[in-house]
Amino acid sequence: MSEVKKQIRVGVIFGGRSGEHEVSLMSAQSVLEALDPARYIVAQIGITHDGAWLTGSNVLQAMLDNNLQDLTPATILPDPSRSGLSSIRNTPKGQILELLTELDVVFPVLHGTFGEDGALQGLLELADIAYVGAGVLGSSLGMDKGIFRDVMAANGIPVLENVVILRSEFKANPEAALNRAEAVSVYPLFVKPANLGSSVGITKVRSRADLYEGVMDAARYDRRVLVQRAVNAREIEVSVLGNDKPEASVPGEIIPSREFYSYESKYIDGTSQLIIPAPINVKTAERVRRLALKAYKAVDCAGLARVDFLLDKDTSNVYLSEINTMPGFTQISMYPKLWTISGLPYPALIDRLIDLALERKADRDQTERRFRG
Repeated sequence: MSEVKKQIRVGVIFGGRSGEHEVSLMSAQSVLEALDPARYIVAQIGITHDGAWLTGSNVLQAMLDNNLQDLTPATILPDPSRSGLSSIRNTPKGQILELLTELDVVFPVLHGTFGEDGALQGLLELADIAYVGAGVLGSSLGMDKGIFRDVMAANGIPVLENVVILRSEFKANPEAALNRAEAVSVYPLFVKPANLGSSVGITKVRSRADLYEGVMDAARYDRRVLVQRAVNAREIEVSVLGNDKPEASVPGEIIPSREFYSYESKYIDGTSQLIIPAPINVKTAERVRRLALKAYKAVDCAGLARVDFLLDKDTSNVYLSEINTMPGFTQISMYPKLWTISGLPYPALIDRLIDLALERKADRDQTERRFRG
């Protein structure tokens, strides 16, 4: 008789306190549909815009319908002796915690702040639960576009000239902040929140008046605003998968339906083209794959990441744009499509990510937590 494998208990977390809340719901829908019920016992955990954690039989649909009254408040405690998903119940004597299910692994399908930036990863480390994706360090470094570029430059990876402006600095002295931004390069410039993705809050600016408005908009989403030189570029992306020995997919190219790959062109109109493999020469393809792996290792990434590049149409120079440690997983997202073309279909990709999370946890468990001098 063949051995019956134990089902893996997976907590899928989505939503979140981020400007990318809605994108997370779209990604989670695809992930939940791909999880094999014969292999996994799935607990859905939704986080509202206000940060409330909720669970139930179909949390995703309830959140999409904005109908939350039948959901149960829940939490994951930062206590390894009680690791798992707990409900919060009101009783005449006050609130009590009840363990709903232990969790073997968490799949945080969260984009942006409080999900992709190391905050949730820190909680899961404290709870001693395996989770898909980068750890605290890799998540936080990948999330902050300003510091990430400093780390890339220190590792000899080409990035575009940029400067980070603090929201407080801009409010105190807008003219000085704009002068510092304009010192980066001649127009046009790109302005974006330092800690956000999915093209939320990003504008291309061509004048000082545009720059002022762009910084104002980006500062709505983060206290740190990145201003970067714009180039006439093709957008090339590489998917990376693995822990200590990562692999890179074939590169893909995005042809935006608008002037750049905006939020609308990613998720709303659906008319941007994804060309896989990217129509670039072999030398350039190998260069971006090599740089993607170098960047991945430089921030101690794990599990997965999509690494984005700008290929200058005028000079053929390659610049690393950013690394996304929890890239979009919608049906039109580049990350899973690159792996499908590379020979790893969507359901197998999800299985592999969960296996990598468990592998990473097993590696962490080898670390001594007490000094035995």
